[in-house]
Amino acid sequence: MTIALVVAIGLAGGVLAGLFGVGGGILFVPTLALGLGLTQLHAEASSLLAILPTAVVGSWRQRRYGNVDVRAAPFIGIASIGGVQVGVLLAESLPESALRRLFGVLLLVTAVHVVWRTRPRS
Repeated sequence: MTIALVVAIGLAGGVLAGLFGVGGGILFVPTLALGLGLTQLHAEASSLLAILPTAVVGSWRQRRYGNVDVRAAPFIGIASIGGVQVGVLLAESLPESALRRLFGVLLLVTAVHVVWRTRPRS
């Protein structure tokens, strides 16, 4: 049952990433933490690892459509590596409850942003 759940989560995350350009972490992290009983830290780390193939395939496909700024990509990639290192240090220093709350805030901010972008314009 666990393997089937993980495959379903991966498929759903991939579809969301392909359709909307959102990271699968919005789906992966809560499901891994609540559904499979991983700690918040382990769920976040697993989500980061799982998104690598999606990012590679998505970037490759989007580059074929001319949607990738090849000059900016190396700078974004290098800065992301540094950001991940800082994030890991921070995540390891925070209690589990704080990580869950911060992830919840991120989800709320993301939801507000999506609603804001879809509002009717005058």
